Amino acid sequence: MGNSNFVDYVKIFCQSGKGGAGSAHFRREKFIPKGGPDGGDGGRGGHVILQGNSQLWTLLHLRYTKHIKAEHGEGGGRQRSTGADGKDQIIEVPLGTVAKNAETDEIMGEVTAHGQQLVLLQGGRGGLGNDHFKTSTNQAPKYAQPGEPGQENWIILELKLLADVGLVGFPNAGKSTLLSVISAAKPEIADYPFTTLRPNLGIVSYRDMRSFVVADIPGIIEGAHEGKGLGLRFLRHIERNSILLFMIPADAKNIRKEYSILLNELKQFNPELLDKARLLAITKCDMLDDQLIKEMKREIPKVKTIFISSISGLGIPQLKDEIWKLLNNTEQELFD
Repeated sequence: MGNSNFVDYVKIFCQSGKGGAGSAHFRREKFIPKGGPDGGDGGRGGHVILQGNSQLWTLLHLRYTKHIKAEHGEGGGRQRSTGADGKDQIIEVPLGTVAKNAETDEIMGEVTAHGQQLVLLQGGRGGLGNDHFKTSTNQAPKYAQPGEPGQENWIILELKLLADVGLVGFPNAGKSTLLSVISAAKPEIADYPFTTLRPNLGIVSYRDMRSFVVADIPGIIEGAHEGKGLGLRFLRHIERNSILLFMIPADAKNIRKEYSILLNELKQFNPELLDKARLLAITKCDMLDDQLIKEMKREIPKVKTIFISSISGLGIPQLKDEIWKLLNNTEQELFD
């Protein structure tokens, strides 16, 4: 994982700017030697802002950026002139990024749309100039407010991939192979566990120039919710998917049991995942005849199931059709 260009977790120290000080200036001109107070207000300190960018797919650009600081506001001036605001520090992130307070683990917000902004730390307010403090009994105040200090905190940014369909299955279930067949994505494929060490996204072309996005999530194993295997590192990516496509190979010893284990891992991680629409694809069916498929149907779970082969193309068009139906609310059934 150390050399991967896919980075979905960073911890950064952020500091907003402090507000500029108000001015305690008095009006002094050639024929007005003792004018009243005319000190201006200080400028606001710069905010630290998270901003969504649909062209980004990873937090790689922030991996070595440990400190992010916004500019301080400038002090007020004469003739009630307000100091310039400090420049905001904008952090561009991919859609699906969640910000957390590193000390309390409190969620500060999430970015899910291009151009959406989330203020992580507000800059300090500028101080008021002495012009604000004149009264009938004190017409020449010699004081002004200092600017408010900025804020600082360690912040965790976590990326949860935004995709229409998430591929869920044990290692070697054929997820990467399917993604390579139905999209232009080129994930690494090999016949050993955990070939996929990072999520892969693919755009799948559908009828009439339509499309949807599929995410290949690294393989789950029993106990993943406790951190076993690749563990919690990638389970969070499933939270953002609209549909879960469970994938179990035809040569599995017990399809019903494997499906149950996968469901339980998702339930233990986040029970709300079971509220998502789901499909089951029985993969690697190119060597099965119609009679064997008919017999296997008696042993599969009670869920919409499609027998497919990424090698021969068996069931691939039907699979796309079923996904499109669910994505467009033309079929809203959930199965146990």
